[in-house]
Amino acid sequence: MTYAPRLAFRNVAAAIFLLVSPAYAETTVLALGDSLTAGYGLPADQGFVPQLQAWLAAKGAEVKIINAGVSGDTTAGGLSRTDWSLTPDVDAVIVNLGGNDMLRGIDPAESRANLDAILAKVRARGVPVLLVSLRAPGNYGETYKAAFDAMYPDLATEYGAVLADNYFLPVIDQQSRLLDPAYMQADGIHPNAKGVAKILEALGPKVQELLLKVAR
Repeated sequence: MTYAPRLAFRNVAAAIFLLVSPAYAETTVLALGDSLTAGYGLPADQGFVPQLQAWLAAKGAEVKIINAGVSGDTTAGGLSRTDWSLTPDVDAVIVNLGGNDMLRGIDPAESRANLDAILAKVRARGVPVLLVSLRAPGNYGETYKAAFDAMYPDLATEYGAVLADNYFLPVIDQQSRLLDPAYMQADGIHPNAKGVAKILEALGPKVQELLLKVAR
């Protein structure tokens, strides 16, 4: 009678598969960012992190997202928090920084150096990263805009990061080329709950791409 041992072996193998399969093992993602990540001005369950976690859950992904968003933070602030934010349980990182650098007119060379250092620390930990890009307005001049806009794709290429296109692109009115007030809070800077949901339509698949790198 050899069937019982074979059946037992298959049961054990199946149990091991369930434990190690990315579809069943919870993945921990660190979301390092500013107010866009923190969920500024939104109810606790309607910010970027809870909406992203719900979006992924609806797609069957068991993911825990650590909200490491600090309102008002620059790339320098994000860099200062990177070491202690990269706890041993972190499997992947989302970096969404640079908006406050742009609003303050900080030299893009400085912002780029900070993002470079953040990505270097993440690479040293051996975890995949998603870099969320932004676009500078034209009022700082063409030189500033070109340098700011280029740092995201350049760094993503250098570090093999998943690159998400302009965070605000889904909430830009295609006729006026301005942020659509229907998706923005009264300050005109931060998306409202509908705006976050709209942004996740484009950003969510990029997070799925990040999770596939964890699975590998």
